Amino acid sequence: MGRIIFHIDVNSAFLSWTAVKRLNDGDTLDLRTIPAAIAGDSGDRRSIILAKSTLAKKYGVVTGEPTGMALQKCPHLVCVPSDFHLYSQCSRNMMALLSAYSDRIEQFSIDEAFLDYTGMELLFGPPLEAAQAIKNRIYQELGFTVNIGVSENKLLAKMAGELEKPDKLITLFPDEIQTKLWPLPVSELFMVGKKSTERLKKLGIRTIGDLANYPLHLLEKEFKSQGKQMHAFANGIDNTSVANIEDPHDIKSISNSTTLIADVTDRKQAHAVLLSLSETVAMRLRGYGYCANEIAVTIKTADFKLYTHQKKVLNAIDCTNAVYENAKEVFDYAWRGEPIRLLGIRTAHLSHEDCQQLSFMDQDWSKHKSADAAMDKLRMKYGKTTIIRSSLVNSETEAFRRGRLDINNKIIK
Repeated sequence: MGRIIFHIDVNSAFLSWTAVKRLNDGDTLDLRTIPAAIAGDSGDRRSIILAKSTLAKKYGVVTGEPTGMALQKCPHLVCVPSDFHLYSQCSRNMMALLSAYSDRIEQFSIDEAFLDYTGMELLFGPPLEAAQAIKNRIYQELGFTVNIGVSENKLLAKMAGELEKPDKLITLFPDEIQTKLWPLPVSELFMVGKKSTERLKKLGIRTIGDLANYPLHLLEKEFKSQGKQMHAFANGIDNTSVANIEDPHDIKSISNSTTLIADVTDRKQAHAVLLSLSETVAMRLRGYGYCANEIAVTIKTADFKLYTHQKKVLNAIDCTNAVYENAKEVFDYAWRGEPIRLLGIRTAHLSHEDCQQLSFMDQDWSKHKSADAAMDKLRMKYGKTTIIRSSLVNSETEAFRRGRLDINNKIIK
């Protein structure tokens, strides 16, 4: 037998984690057994459905739709606010449990991970028995269910876990591809998006099997390198390895954005939003041990026009005030005076702190960095709202608690 890869995916993660906490706190109603969803205030135009129960799904409620629309489909839908601190803790608990079975674990998102089980049979038994044991332990010790897909590579393991939900253990080995994978719509293949699906349909490709058997040279002519990758995936080919749990994350950018409750038309108010965003971005930079050499600001106008402007900084920075001052400079240069619906800050060209160089041309942020370090410790211990800048107290535009965090263009749910 060659490699054995598990893909572990939490079922309705946010809803499940919230339900478990409520039950542990003495609530007698399990949110997973009623039409329920994790969402925000239905009167807030930014509010969307982040997760939903199986019963909510039967009413047509879908992840990502506005909360108001979901309530129209299911008026008795129970909407519960999100708790990202809880989600992070639940994710860490699951990763800690998985690490008992292998040192080769790659966290793919907050609620899913790959585990390389190759060579672990002598310790934990045959793969399917070990996978079932992991499922049982997660439910018994952590209180929620997962899907586990099992195969010889990451792609097939992930696709296996998507075949049927929830609370399933499913295999998808190469000899099962024709019967389990190929009949599926091509849109269900990993990395095939809506636009690619439409282009594939114009070529007569409607199933994954159609794609697998389509001439490769014609796919490459139409899609370039993407065509080769899609063809390989359709045939179950994936040679990527599972990262060692000790390997550092390859983070290329850290950003934060927020859609505003009301359009901002005042420069001072926009600066307050940027300060709030800078708090989150800089704290994440410091948490990962990175400094940024580029600051970008994204502006979405009231009529949904989107534009971004960026600048290189002389020395790599991770200080909140440094991020803010540079973001403010970029904003003042880029903003055209239109009403603003969304603001975002992105830091890129990251380097580790020991790569910083001093320069007589740049401001000394050392005192600010000491203050940041002290505040980070307090916030990590007592919560992010323990210390709030006076200028942000009672601010409706405060994004520090309500912004959307993005690392490498992935939303941290």
